[in-house]
Amino acid sequence: MKFKYVCMDCGKEYVTDEVIYQCPDCAAKSVEGEFPKGYLKVIYDPEDLKKLQKKDHVSIYDFFPYKVPTPEVYPVGNTPIVTPKRMNDRLGLKNVFCKMDAYLPSGSFKDRASQLIAAQAIAHNTRKIALASTGNAGAAMSCAGAAYGLDIILFVPETAPINKLMQSVLYGATVVPVKGTYDDAFLLSIEYTKHFGGINRNTAYNPMTIEGKKSVSIELFEQLGRKVPDIVYVPVGDGCIISGVYKGFYDLLSAGLIDRIPHIVCAQSEKSNAISKAFRTGEFKSIEASTRADSISVDIPASGRMAVQYLKDYDGWCTEVSEQEILDAQMNLVHDSGVFVEPASATAWAALEKDSAMIKEKYGADASICVLLTGIGFKDMAVFDGRVEMPASIENSAQAVIDRFTK
Repeated sequence: MKFKYVCMDCGKEYVTDEVIYQCPDCAAKSVEGEFPKGYLKVIYDPEDLKKLQKKDHVSIYDFFPYKVPTPEVYPVGNTPIVTPKRMNDRLGLKNVFCKMDAYLPSGSFKDRASQLIAAQAIAHNTRKIALASTGNAGAAMSCAGAAYGLDIILFVPETAPINKLMQSVLYGATVVPVKGTYDDAFLLSIEYTKHFGGINRNTAYNPMTIEGKKSVSIELFEQLGRKVPDIVYVPVGDGCIISGVYKGFYDLLSAGLIDRIPHIVCAQSEKSNAISKAFRTGEFKSIEASTRADSISVDIPASGRMAVQYLKDYDGWCTEVSEQEILDAQMNLVHDSGVFVEPASATAWAALEKDSAMIKEKYGADASICVLLTGIGFKDMAVFDGRVEMPASIENSAQAVIDRFTK
């Protein structure tokens, strides 16, 4: 599909077959301590989009700028929808469902972006991809690298959860722990690309990450019988996932396949709330994030300006939740619905629980609500230290069984 890049800040257009990451003019105006400027949005030819109206079914690949070769080697999409009836009954909401992107190949939503970045690298005849990650994006890109035979160079903060880092090591990536934050690792990965070439996959910095992530919205449209939900809850850190969710619905709207974009909720931890604060105040300032939900712990959101613009343009809102509310939501999901997710994913459900009374009052108990669950619980088992203990062993005897279950 034909496309161009448009700067989110100045509106300048770039039509090129080359790999570009930012609008150089606006990127140069970025100020330390503020959300970066100059990030690009991919805009498709309107006539190409309208041709999709003639199809009885659209695929995520109909909306991609690059052809994904042999998608069967790294199958992304078709994640299930789960209806957590027991939890819905408790909240008094009738039509809440969870989109289970924790069930993608590497166990997180980040596979959606990594599939398209792999396609971009192959289209540009390079086998090298560099990025920074707290774990999930790195594991996803490493998984894609193993599937396609690509070299992945991954910069990570040394404090990232070992389960996630070990995934990338096992997939064969070159993992470079950094004595610093995710933002430090982000900058070092860009330095690597400048010196050694290849594709940089950094979240939002490479516009194709948002294009890959938008596939969840296309998929939802088809799964729901060519309709969209009323409300979508998204866990948010750097803003790239929520920008991708918006972009998918934006493209469906531009193609004439839907007539509205859902209300999308930016779910954030109170301890990592840079986008929520920017939405409220209009000031794009960095913060010192410290949430236990490491996947959404971000000081300077890469896609923060884009996310805020989408939220304001399409009547979205932000809901902040406490650390305890996140951990409680994680336990509620696994106990009452059999859904096991990491804390970052649970943030979206915690936000829904916090908003439930408002939703019933404003939108009604019948509102169709999607909660996007983005990472599987096995990613971060250390979060249960001190919260859950294995029961003590019993003796190997019938009497021990009787004693164990006799009050």
